[in-house]
This record gives sequence, structure tokens and C-alpha cells, in this order.
Amino acid sequence: MEISNIWYFLSALTLLSALMVIISKNPIHSVLYLVFTFFCISAHYVLLNAQFLMAVNIIVYAGAIMVLFLFVIMMFDLKKNIPESKSSLTKLAGSVVAGTLLVILIAIIRKNTIPGPALEKFNSQTGMVENLGQVLYGEFLLPFELVSILFFVAMVGAVLLGKREAGERNF
Repeated sequence: MEISNIWYFLSALTLLSALMVIISKNPIHSVLYLVFTFFCISAHYVLLNAQFLMAVNIIVYAGAIMVLFLFVIMMFDLKKNIPESKSSLTKLAGSVVAGTLLVILIAIIRKNTIPGPALEKFNSQTGMVENLGQVLYGEFLLPFELVSILFFVAMVGAVLLGKREAGERNF
């Protein structure tokens, strides 16, 4: 099977699962479709030879964030919070806005041409972890370390806010 056929199959699968996230009535099913969408996107990263991005996408998005979504959804009592149905005017306005956006998107796509890939500039080692590490710890060392300090300060702040007793003022 050619790479382009795999790409088209994965793209169709990704779009279908993303559509099912929106269409699904059950929030748990929506989250599961979203996890499947993230796995499809990770497969796209493999096709682009970006294995590190694939691993990060699976660990961070499909793992941690989806567990958080499921936890929050299960904490809510969804039977109590059933929204009232939308009026016909709201549905009509939503359809008009969606149709207008679709027409604008089609006009933009028809007007612009998408250039093909520049094969002479292709580097097969672009998405590899070794090259990413060399760039992060070489050219972008200062911004990388500043972001790590920012994350550390945010983590300490979250711990301080979480451990604060009722009525106690830490700052």
C-alpha cells in the first residue's frame, strides 16, 4: 500500500472520528471518539517521520487530557443538566452562519493554489528526537530553560494554592 493511500485513509478516518465527536449525543462516547482522533493524528505524525511528536501526542493528549475530560464528565450529573431544545430561529441562524463559512472556505480554496512539496529541501531526519534535542539544547537553550523555570514556578504556585487552609492568607 502506498504512503499516499495510507494518508488518505488516515485523513478520512480522522475527519470521520472528529465528526463523531460533534454528532455523538453521549459525552463519554464523544471523549472516546476524541481519543481515537488523537491516535489518528499521531499516525499522521508517523507518516511525517516525526516520532517524537507522535509519542508526545499520545502521552499528553490521548493519555492525560482525555483522562481529565472523562473524570470531569463523570463528576457531573448529566441527567439533571439536560438543556432545553433550541428554537427554530437559533437553528436557522446557525445554519446560515455555517453555510456562509462553507462558501467562504470553498472560495478561498478555489482561489489559492497549494504548492507541492519541495523535494530538494527534504531532510529525512527532521522529526527525529536526536535532532530536536540538538536544536533545543543548542540554539534554543535559553528559551527552553526559561520555560522550564516558568513551569516550575506555576507548579509551586499550584501546590501553595492547593495546600492553603480555609481563611489562611499566604500572600
